[in-house]
Amino acid sequence: MIRKKISFFKILKSIDQKGLGALPRIFLSSLILLFVFNSMPKLIIYVNDKSQEFQNNSKAVLAYTLNNKGKNIESNDQILNENDLLVDIFSLNDLDTDTVRLNASTIEQLFADTNYTLNDVREKKLVKPVALTLLPAEIKMIENTKKRKEFFIQIILPLILQENNNIKLDRKRLFSIINKSNNTNLEKKWLEKKYKQYGVISKDLSVLKVRMDEIPVSLAIAQAAKETGWGTSRFAQEGNALFGQWTWSGEGLKPKDADKDQGHKVMKFNVLQASVRAYQRNLNTHSSYKNLRKARAMLRDKGKPLDSLILVKFLDEYAETGQKYVEVLTKIINQNNLKDFDDAKLLPSSIKLESLI
Repeated sequence: MIRKKISFFKILKSIDQKGLGALPRIFLSSLILLFVFNSMPKLIIYVNDKSQEFQNNSKAVLAYTLNNKGKNIESNDQILNENDLLVDIFSLNDLDTDTVRLNASTIEQLFADTNYTLNDVREKKLVKPVALTLLPAEIKMIENTKKRKEFFIQIILPLILQENNNIKLDRKRLFSIINKSNNTNLEKKWLEKKYKQYGVISKDLSVLKVRMDEIPVSLAIAQAAKETGWGTSRFAQEGNALFGQWTWSGEGLKPKDADKDQGHKVMKFNVLQASVRAYQRNLNTHSSYKNLRKARAMLRDKGKPLDSLILVKFLDEYAETGQKYVEVLTKIINQNNLKDFDDAKLLPSSIKLESLI
């Protein structure tokens, strides 16, 4: 705007120097003013479009923050309530705030004492329910790349399986409700809760069925590995952030290379489990992953397993690198044989989970 004013006054000065009469000067000045004010809105729109061109908000968990509960957000032109969508993550994140961080050697001994090895998992498809709340700081010091990767997988595998189990139990109850002609008041209340949790304002059971579903284990591991550098990133160590999800307000970790004008932070979690649950809720509700959910539903309808190498193709909006991000994830899945864990089962820690084995 300042530049426009400067150029405008220069033109006026030039006109005055040419000795034109008062009326011609007023006429020319009016034309210039009209041109300036007519062109400015277009220029502003153009600048705004350019500034937003490379903006990618798909890592935002519906643009929410754990420290701003109850804030309303928009999704598909309708108002959703963050607290309804994420109340279970809020409550989970409030647990174990005084958790002691175990060192790597202690965790390794714990795995050894429980006979928990990835070779055994690949062979028997059973995972010990060893749930850790924090990553060990020493994981960065493990020089052997293969050992560091396997250690990281051992830590997050039970957490991913646990969240998938939670969804399995919910789907089992959902199908039970769908197959009944009449539902109890308790079942109706449960449905209301799940509609809110998955952002299904239409209260359409078919939409809820598509959204309430698992994320393949191999896909979740690959994304956690990519986003954290196999557990070594500052976001993973300081904020239990396994999937690089963003927040624009509240508590979070500011990327060191981020511009001052960028308001987003990487979200912090008190426990690793909350990060995994938030990640799954993100993929199951955010509009950027609608096609992933459609592809997953098609696999279900055909009676096929959820194939991470198919579903990964629909994650190009998760990162600003787009298709390259998909290629990196595909490479991680293949090179580390992560699909071996897709059919793994978490040994039951309660009677309720025994039905899933």
